[in-house]
Amino acid sequence: MNSLKHLAVVMFGLIISQHATAQSAAWETLSPARHCLPRDEAAMTALDGKIYLLGGRGIQPVEAYDPQANIWQPLSPPPLELHHFQAVPFAGRILVAGAMTGKYPHEQPVTNIWFFDPAKNLWEQGPEIPADRRRGGGGVVVSDGKVYFICGITNGHWNGFVPWCDVWNPANNQWTKLPNAPHARDHFQAACMDGKIVAAGGRTTYGEKNKVFDLLVAETDIFDLASGQWETNHPKLPTPRAGCSAEVVGHSVLVIGGESMAQTNAHSEVEALSLRTLTWQTLPPLNQGRHGTGSAILDGAIYTASGVGNRGGKPMLDSTERLNLSSLKFLQ
Repeated sequence: MNSLKHLAVVMFGLIISQHATAQSAAWETLSPARHCLPRDEAAMTALDGKIYLLGGRGIQPVEAYDPQANIWQPLSPPPLELHHFQAVPFAGRILVAGAMTGKYPHEQPVTNIWFFDPAKNLWEQGPEIPADRRRGGGGVVVSDGKVYFICGITNGHWNGFVPWCDVWNPANNQWTKLPNAPHARDHFQAACMDGKIVAAGGRTTYGEKNKVFDLLVAETDIFDLASGQWETNHPKLPTPRAGCSAEVVGHSVLVIGGESMAQTNAHSEVEALSLRTLTWQTLPPLNQGRHGTGSAILDGAIYTASGVGNRGGKPMLDSTERLNLSSLKFLQ
């Protein structure tokens, strides 16, 4: 009986300690010598020691953030408007796939994969995406040299949300249809870790029914790369929202920011799903709620920048935030 009491005290102390650690951590709003451009429905990723901010409505230049110099520097704009995509590093370049182009509410899927080469400051057109699988606003991850496309929407903000899952093998330019996800969703980002792809957050955007922001997807779906099957019935995202970004820290997937009908302000919530315990945990919130942008991890810190401060398209932000991962060691 005494040992059980001792175990209970230890477990309670661990919970309190983790809670205190989470509360003591905080995002820092940076003051760069040059701020990033305010942009909506953009993406972020890290490559070779820098953070890159790409895309957004209109044709915006790529911007690179150097943490050492603490400045955002403009680079080449893309040859076409690219928005609503998840950017990922791939073989020394940044891969853009599953993007939209055009104006609300009938934005169209971009026909090709595009690459940005920071070393050359050059955009390069990649292969075509099969016509019957084109969509935007979905999740994109890389695993074992292959690119996975999860869910998305075929007709902007009007209709056409899909549960599709595909993989592209660049070695032979082969596209393969995989089993559909249990839930269609768009306006989200996926994450890949420990041989599993996690889809959390997002919505089914249905402007045709006047339900652009309403139909949130709280369910968490996980695709097992080894078995080629989806797992569902996992704990739901505690704060359902769309327009969020996703990052992997240790054995957890973080869902950052977003928008919903629950509030006018963009969400500042940051929540983490442990793939070891399959439980969600609340992490320190952003200083500025934001959606329609991305996040990136570099040199032991998570960064996010730009995006939108309220539900919808305004106001666009030019701020940059950083959270040191050393304050999240309880997630490892």
